[in-house]
Amino acid sequence: MKGFCNVDPIERVREFNYVLTPGRDVGLPDDEDDFDFKERFTQLKAEFEAQLWEEAKLNALIAKSLWRVGI
Repeated sequence: MKGFCNVDPIERVREFNYVLTPGRDVGLPDDEDDFDFKERFTQLKAEFEAQLWEEAKLNALIAKSLWRVGI
């Protein structure tokens, strides 16, 4: 069943040095990266840093609120 399972002859298994990589063995096409890694990583890093700042602000707000109620 293409994309789910496959049965290969032992010669093909030997050809790949007995490495049974699921994507190759079930007949799925190799996905090509259609994006620039450095650009994408830079975007993700900026997003992560913004989330860290937001987390710090929220943590301070929570701590202040807990202090106000005496906890």
